[in-house]
Amino acid sequence: MLSQVNSGAVVGIEAYPVEIEVNAGHGEPKVVIVGLPDAAVKESSDRVWTALINSGFRPPMGRTTINLAPADMKKEGPSFDLPIALGIIAALDDMSADLLPRIGIVGELALSGAVRKVRGILPITIMARDAGLKAIMVPAENAEEAGVVDGIKVFPVKTLREAADFLNQDLKIAPYELDIKSVFEANSLYEDDFADVKGQEFAKRAIEVGISGGHNLLLLGPPGTGKSMLAKRIPSILPNMTLDEALETTKIHSICGSLKSHQALVATRPFHSPHHTISDAGLLGGGTNPMPGAVSLAHNGVLFLDELPEFQRSVLEVMRQPLEDGAVTIARAAASVTYPCRFMLVAAMNPCPCGYQTDPKRECRCSPTQIARYRSKISGPLLDRIDIHVEVPAIDYEQLTKLEKGEPSSKVRKRVVRAREIQQERYKNQPGTHCNANMRSKILHQICTMESDAEQILRAAMSDLNFSARAYDRILKVARTIADLAESETIHSHHISEAIQYRTLDRQLWV
Repeated sequence: MLSQVNSGAVVGIEAYPVEIEVNAGHGEPKVVIVGLPDAAVKESSDRVWTALINSGFRPPMGRTTINLAPADMKKEGPSFDLPIALGIIAALDDMSADLLPRIGIVGELALSGAVRKVRGILPITIMARDAGLKAIMVPAENAEEAGVVDGIKVFPVKTLREAADFLNQDLKIAPYELDIKSVFEANSLYEDDFADVKGQEFAKRAIEVGISGGHNLLLLGPPGTGKSMLAKRIPSILPNMTLDEALETTKIHSICGSLKSHQALVATRPFHSPHHTISDAGLLGGGTNPMPGAVSLAHNGVLFLDELPEFQRSVLEVMRQPLEDGAVTIARAAASVTYPCRFMLVAAMNPCPCGYQTDPKRECRCSPTQIARYRSKISGPLLDRIDIHVEVPAIDYEQLTKLEKGEPSSKVRKRVVRAREIQQERYKNQPGTHCNANMRSKILHQICTMESDAEQILRAAMSDLNFSARAYDRILKVARTIADLAESETIHSHHISEAIQYRTLDRQLWV
């Protein structure tokens, strides 16, 4: 007899419907799985057969053909175990098939018949709802993740027997209900706060300016000055996530399997900090079965590259295009997938190999040649995409021991949000431009109007400090952000002067 079960699979961050057809017939005892299954799907026959026996069901005795449609798209992973098993039970007339056309099913099976957690539940649930299905059956551990999708009932199951009894209407399972607004609010709190940071007022101001205008940042200073501590608190002053941003971010983490147990939603800005030994595939994504990389895990948040010169230069170079496009495409012979990666780049580095060139209390033993070689590991094109580079000096004992806390993140965030609102209004008729950092060159001088004394200061800086043309553009964009924070229509001299201070590497004649 033939049975049909609705399921789904993921490509990129979206899912597509998969119809599983099971035909249990007579003849030689054999199991055939067709429809471009990968190794994990082919192995499902052994898991499913054992799970059926251990759950009290009889497996087919003759030839069993399992088709995964559409047949021209590769099927990956163990998430088809549960729908295949239920399809076999329905094909043997051991279960009513009345509910199967209206419900999507996904889940991995243990040999005991237990249903295990799988990746990609959120995009599959959204796909099932959009395809017109009324309900979806998922592993109990994935219920919270699936529950964030409105317009579809979610039925969590723990075992194959429980799933079969529910479809046979011998067991009632209450649909899982989730108050998405309450979950979103409860998960939108940050553990780290800028109030914990003592001193470093100049660096904190530079970070506030960078976030307000969407500018990438480079923190430069000796070891132990708090560069990583500052970077980890950047998400706490970014504008709060919208629900759409949270859903898109959660999709990526769901596909990677990086959601915590029973985590329904990623409601805080991601902070991802890969080790400097990461490969280009680890950074951008890839592999035999392409998966999102570090840049996509930082989508809608912060990508922090600590010890920037220690990364392989080839790895840093492949990041240039994603920084511009906000997406990364991984091409393979069979197909290509695209992952979003709109993130704020924050990098940190020492001023020299030993780290103490700018430390007033420790002597630097690096030669000029060693310093030049160390800094040349970062290419000019990558540095072009970093608008602000600022020194983070060592903190003295008095600042560390003072009792006063720094300004809380909530207060800083209010100023950031106000500056972003000004920019959104300014660029509402400029497609593709939403903040000062991605302002196009043709509107640069129209938007960045300066007073005469501000122009004189910038002209003198270009001449005396030997700034490049790219530094000129960066200074204007950053000055525009500083003016926005002050809610000023015109760029004044002190705005330009502050922006020039954020070109540390240019002022040190970067080589």
